[in-house]
Amino acid sequence: MSNWEAFLLGIIQGLTEFLPISSTGHLYLGRHFFSLDEAGLFLDTMLHTGTLLAVIVIYKNELLQIIKEPFGRLSLLVVIGTIPAVLAGLLFSDFFDSISKTGVTIGWEFLFTGMILWMSDGIKSGRKKMESITFGDALFIGSFQAAAIFPAVSRSGLTIAAGLFRKLDRETAAYFSFLLSIPAIAGGVVFQFKELFTGHTETVTFSSLFIATLSSALFGYLAVVWMIDFLKRRSLKIFAVYVWILGFTVLALQFTGFF
Repeated sequence: MSNWEAFLLGIIQGLTEFLPISSTGHLYLGRHFFSLDEAGLFLDTMLHTGTLLAVIVIYKNELLQIIKEPFGRLSLLVVIGTIPAVLAGLLFSDFFDSISKTGVTIGWEFLFTGMILWMSDGIKSGRKKMESITFGDALFIGSFQAAAIFPAVSRSGLTIAAGLFRKLDRETAAYFSFLLSIPAIAGGVVFQFKELFTGHTETVTFSSLFIATLSSALFGYLAVVWMIDFLKRRSLKIFAVYVWILGFTVLALQFTGFF
């Protein structure tokens, strides 16, 4: 893998982790397009580490508040919102891992993401701010996050949509979605590091890993800031159309044997 390819994969991960279009699905397609399937788990781990660093920087004040008040309201909202994804990962990890490796359902998952985005965008805008989010809201949004364990179902897309379904205002829906991404991404990184020490890992040069991680962090930071601002005044339907086009393209390529 060249440094240029590592940079491009970092851009893909950084942008698609927080845009509602599925980072895992795009990474799968990106590696397949560049014939980099052999890059493997170590590269994925560092790419996700980059996006984790991005949200930690953006939410440093909230994280400090959680550390200072581990049983405070914000901490409980994040914990409750994270529980469904943890349960899904523990109970169905082998099943989802087998799906991720084959990529056979990716096209349908892109289509599903688009449907949820389109439906949520048609709902009358709510007015709930962070201080109005209930534990029930957090659990509902977290349940949608659990569904994003499928490789091409967008975590950010489903959690933003769930927030809109619960009448959060658009900015708050994105804000809470990205806050919930911190334990989700951190858990995934920890799990991936565990896999690295228990199985075969592929060799990737240090320079490629560094560039991929830095690129992922930079573009992840830009994606979070841009997406929160975008949702203040713009529609999610443009992302729905994009993932529908991508989903139908993947299905067509799979049907014709080109993918």
